[in-house]
Amino acid sequence: EFLQKMVAIPSVTGDEAAIQAFVAEYMTGIGLAVDMWETDWEALKKHPGYRPVERGYEGRPNIVGTAKGTGGGRSLLLNGHTDVIPVGNGEGWSDNPWSAKIENGRIYGRGSCDMKSGVASHILAVEFLKAAGVKLKGDVYINVVIDEEVSGHGTLDTVIRGYRADAGISGETSDLHVQPACIGRIWFQIDVEGKPAGIQQRYLGISAIELGNKVVKAVQELEDHRVATVKHPLYPSAIDSLPCIIGSFQAGNYPSAFPASAVLKGSIGTVPGEDHEGVKQSLVDKIAEMAAQDEWMKDHPPVVRFVGYDAEASEIARDHPIVELVSKTYTELTGKQPVISGRQGAADTRFLNSYGQTPTVIFGPGSTAVMHANDEYVSIDDYLTAIKVMALCIYDWCGAEQ
Repeated sequence: EFLQKMVAIPSVTGDEAAIQAFVAEYMTGIGLAVDMWETDWEALKKHPGYRPVERGYEGRPNIVGTAKGTGGGRSLLLNGHTDVIPVGNGEGWSDNPWSAKIENGRIYGRGSCDMKSGVASHILAVEFLKAAGVKLKGDVYINVVIDEEVSGHGTLDTVIRGYRADAGISGETSDLHVQPACIGRIWFQIDVEGKPAGIQQRYLGISAIELGNKVVKAVQELEDHRVATVKHPLYPSAIDSLPCIIGSFQAGNYPSAFPASAVLKGSIGTVPGEDHEGVKQSLVDKIAEMAAQDEWMKDHPPVVRFVGYDAEASEIARDHPIVELVSKTYTELTGKQPVISGRQGAADTRFLNSYGQTPTVIFGPGSTAVMHANDEYVSIDDYLTAIKVMALCIYDWCGAEQ
């Protein structure tokens, strides 16, 4: 019921005020000390982790709920976001995207999987420990943030505000796999200019569509090279983990006019240990190499720009104590060995690991395979398992008074 209430509140990135107010009120009601604030956009811009965004953070607060320990235990930070991707007018959905309906053991709705179920598992785990009379020794911070789908600045701002812990758990979609790593993601844009011509004398022009097709081929060749050469033990299937694609190709501006320009947009996946800026340069070099072999483009090279989402890959040691604890607890509760893997998506853990001195593992009930899909859902069984795993991890990590 708690998760259904969360899912039923629309919270597309940029419109998080209502869901954040609900969560803040709930955490206050269960006795947590709630810090709620709006990000100072100008101050954020000065941080090396900042990436350019088109709008600020007025009316879009971050929240950290603190369960203060009695002392002598390790601290734990639980991280999650409440913003979700758009639903349009609900096209392709079987029901209202905010219905939060229950059917076939699942809760449906935008955000049920990515990642309100993860956030809810954190809050309820702390609530149920308190209800059971457990007095934790270590502090627990429940970090509920905004803007994850666009930039991750919500989590970055909690780091700037000073929240850090001995370890962290992110409730991102993981199918209940234990994930010490996440991939990076680089968005790019390639501007192509052909030679203008009238439609009647189109043979005198050079089509940007034909040039753009050569760009698409070059990007595919770069992906082939990366899949064949980039290796990481947590990402055994390189073809799944290292997408390097053109996802948008816009050319020309009128049905009855010669297409003299084109804009291609795409993204590159990276794995931990790669040189993030070096991967960008490899795309620039590949496009330059292709252009040098073309009679037109050698003198009119495409322009490569990196715009939009830009997230570095991140990981912590597979044998870090927080990874081992989540794994052990999962086995204790389910009788099964956990899958230890790398998340095939970016995650806010990059800020906690790189800037927050909070080594963070990913473990959540949502499935990465359906996280941005129509008819998004989360398994109720997985959701309940996540609450139990979180509760026992908090108990064991933070310690408790006898």
